[in-house]
Amino acid sequence: MLFKSGKWYEPTPGISHFTAQLLDKGIPGKTAYQIATWFDLFGASVEISAGLDFTSVSLYSLASNVTEILPLFFQLVTNPAFPLDELSQAKDIFSQNLKLNLEKNSFVANRNIRKNIFGELHPYGATLDLPHLDTINPGLLHEYFKSRFIPHEVYITGKLSVPAKNMVMDALSQFQPQALQQPVHYTAMGQQPVQLVEKPESIQTSLRLGKRSINRSHPQYPQLILLNHILGGYFGSRLMKNLREERGLTYGIHSSISPLANDSVFMIGTDVNKQDRELAISEIKNEVNSLCHKPVSKDELMLACNHLLGGLQLDTANPFSVMEKVKTIRTHDLNPEFYNNIFVKISETTPSEINKLAQTHLTPESLYTVAIG
Repeated sequence: MLFKSGKWYEPTPGISHFTAQLLDKGIPGKTAYQIATWFDLFGASVEISAGLDFTSVSLYSLASNVTEILPLFFQLVTNPAFPLDELSQAKDIFSQNLKLNLEKNSFVANRNIRKNIFGELHPYGATLDLPHLDTINPGLLHEYFKSRFIPHEVYITGKLSVPAKNMVMDALSQFQPQALQQPVHYTAMGQQPVQLVEKPESIQTSLRLGKRSINRSHPQYPQLILLNHILGGYFGSRLMKNLREERGLTYGIHSSISPLANDSVFMIGTDVNKQDRELAISEIKNEVNSLCHKPVSKDELMLACNHLLGGLQLDTANPFSVMEKVKTIRTHDLNPEFYNNIFVKISETTPSEINKLAQTHLTPESLYTVAIG
């Protein structure tokens, strides 16, 4: 079940996270322990994830046990209790983990690069910090749940009996359709293009270079993911060859594109010895600049193309991964032939198109830089 209730929609930092965390931590008449025990009894599990744009609640079960556990599952997503003791425990755990993570250079670098690209008031750049925890209480969770937890999409994968199908349809019919309050329109307000944070006790520096990018609906998206693959998307990429194999600056470096519902992020990440920080940043930008101005050889293009297409094919190797593709198409309002078109466009991409694409969407000057350590 998919709900429009991620960070993009939350009125207060942390509300979507803790609402999701507590969905299975108690309903009227049942404690978190009783709920967990019931699902364990039938070999079932519930996964709940609050993201930037959506909250996902998933149930995994043997087909033969579905009718036994569906009633409880639907209670979790219709009538959670949000017990104060469970909320206090969740906040304590989050606080402890955050304190530990803030000591990790990589964690801080990931937080800061998004904050610098989008701005600290933008949902994609905002961070959940310890002072925010004091404002979160069961009343706010109940209020947020009532305003946002109307199923946006429901996906069923597997073999269901007729009674199980009827039970699902009956339960879904209990949700009253209503217009969700539209979120505030946010504008990305980038800040601090270069951020270098010195930590004398650190041996290594975590580097992140990134920028806003294009999302899946853009006509050049297929070619851009191929460009990213050439740059740093797999073991044979240019960044790996330069910084790892030739210069020995890092054990690994990777670039990626993360398309979101309302924007997209391009990111390069690696960890290097502190004394190699400036050289690593320089070489990363050199590789980006090279893609802008030097033609990609046909052999390099073919190798990256085949590796990327092979990975995309593996992404549809089981019913759950196929469902994820269907979910992406529907939640991002894409053409039903989106993934078929990706294969065609990637296969037809030429070296000159890679250069033009890099000049438009990926220049060294456009990259925000964060170095922690």
